[in-house]
Parts: sequence; C-alpha cells; structure tokens
Amino acid sequence: MATRSATSLPQTAEERDRDLGFGSVVSQDRHIRLLNRDGTFNVSRKQSWSDSLGSYYSLIMMSWPRFMLLVAVAYVVGNAFFALLYVVCGPHSLQTVEGPDEFSRYAKAFFFSVHTFATIGYGNIVPVGMAANVIVTVESLLGLLGLALATGLLFARFSRPTAKILFSDSAIVAPYNGITAFEFRITNARSNQIIELGARVLLSRFEMVDGIRIRKYYQLKLEREKVVFFPLSWTIVHPIDESSPMHGSTQQELVASNAEFLILLTGIDETFSQTVHARSSYQAAELIWNARFSDMYVRDEDGHILSVDQDRFHNVERVEPLQIA
Repeated sequence: MATRSATSLPQTAEERDRDLGFGSVVSQDRHIRLLNRDGTFNVSRKQSWSDSLGSYYSLIMMSWPRFMLLVAVAYVVGNAFFALLYVVCGPHSLQTVEGPDEFSRYAKAFFFSVHTFATIGYGNIVPVGMAANVIVTVESLLGLLGLALATGLLFARFSRPTAKILFSDSAIVAPYNGITAFEFRITNARSNQIIELGARVLLSRFEMVDGIRIRKYYQLKLEREKVVFFPLSWTIVHPIDESSPMHGSTQQELVASNAEFLILLTGIDETFSQTVHARSSYQAAELIWNARFSDMYVRDEDGHILSVDQDRFHNVERVEPLQIA
C-alpha cells in the first residue's frame, strides 16, 4: 500500500511556530532523540576539518583536552617547521657559543626555535648569516602573534559564562491538587547566582493526521514559568488538567507515540550579568508514574530548615495512584 511522505503535508502557521527549528525532515525521524539529556542535539552540521579547527567558535566550544592537544600539536609542528628552515640554511647557520655540541643539527635547530618562539634568549645558540637571521625575525613575529592568540583563546574559554544546572535523573507524574502533574527537579551545581530563571517545556510526539503519522509539538503550561531567585532547587510542574495535551494519556500511549519532553532554561548569571542557557529532555520511558520527589531539606527537631542535602536530589518515592472521579 502506497503512503504519502510526511514531509509533503503543508504546515499551518501554528505548527510552524512550534517546529522549534528542527525542520520537517528531522522531525519525522522516529529513530532519533531530538535533544540529549546533556543538552546537545542529535543533529550536527558536517564541516571540513579545517573549518572545525580554524574557526573561533570551534576553538571556544571544543573540549579542554582537545583544545590543549591542539595547542601542543601546533606548537611542536611550528617549531619543527622552523627547525627545518634553519637546517636548510646550512651547517654553520646556528653556532654554539660554548660547550660541546651534544645535539644533532636538527635537534639544535629545534630547541633554538623553541627559544625564539618563547623569547627566552638563553644566548647559547646564535644565528649566523642573513638567511638565519631573517628566519629568526619572521619566527619572532609569529611567536608574538601566536602567544597573543593562544592567550586570548584561553581567556575567552575561562571567561565564557555557562550554566551548570542539574536535572533530576527522572521526571515523574505525581498527584497534584486533586489531579496529576508532570514534574522534574533542577538545581544549580555551581556557587554562582542565577537570577530571573525562566523555564519552557514542550511536548513532542507523533500523532495520526489524515492517516499519516507526523510529529506534533505542544507547549506545556507550567505552574510557574519563572523564578526571580534560584538559590536552592526548583521543581517545575505542569498540571495535567483538561487543557493539557497529556490529559487522558497513559504511559504506554506516550511511549508508543515516541513522546519527548524538551526543556529550555534561560537565566542571568549575576557574576557576568549575561544570559545563560541550559537544555535537556526526557523521553516517555524516563518518566516514573505515581511517584514524588524526596524531601531535600534537613530540619532540626523543631522543623526548622538547616541545610539542603544534595544527595537526595534524584531520589523519588512511590505513592498510591490517584483515583480521579
């Protein structure tokens, strides 16, 4: 039986607003998760190796081990290249002021290049001749520019404000004011202060439209969409009332429809006065039904709050299913 492609369906204005930027082709792929738990996307842009290593964005965003390895490789390769130029200039282009020559010609040229790059100036090896001194001049200039570039990148990586917000391992469907609610918990993993923290949660799932299975997006109405201060933890709640797209849905139905809850947090880092973001998602299989989050607060005998126990952050407790008339 022939079927129409889901991408051939025209989108309404409301559906285009809720598309989130994934596009109709990616949105209809049932085998990928749109958003990983760590906030990264499963859709990546293919770039050549030169673009991925040479762009400012890539140098800022790459991991620290990869960045340090790249700097080390560039430093060694640069010195090796200039060492080769000194060797080409002839056996007398570099001379040792005193002491026996314990290194080969190339090794001596390589370490002289290191001294020149870093402007160390030990003075034990000196260039002789016009060609060698011209190479020293060029290498000194490139060394200063390279040092400034590496320092700028290092500072930019350290000073870039980022949010490290922890999301609870599982989201829950819990009793809430006579109905049920979709809930998850977040907390700030750093000592910096985040203010004006806002949350946006969208439900993505596949539905049958005119006999064709397509992905739909629904923005979930939250009990509270923003908090002014974020010193402790925040349990984000979506009441599952009659207006909720989750109303009447069971866990099996959400799993069968490849439901995914997409989360975007936006706040202001008080230290840098800049906007920071955090993303994550939960799939339907990662929901725990008929549960509630454990109390994180440590209290004294009189019930006064003493501290927050972060070890309880991910803990949930089972509760009896809510009987709704």
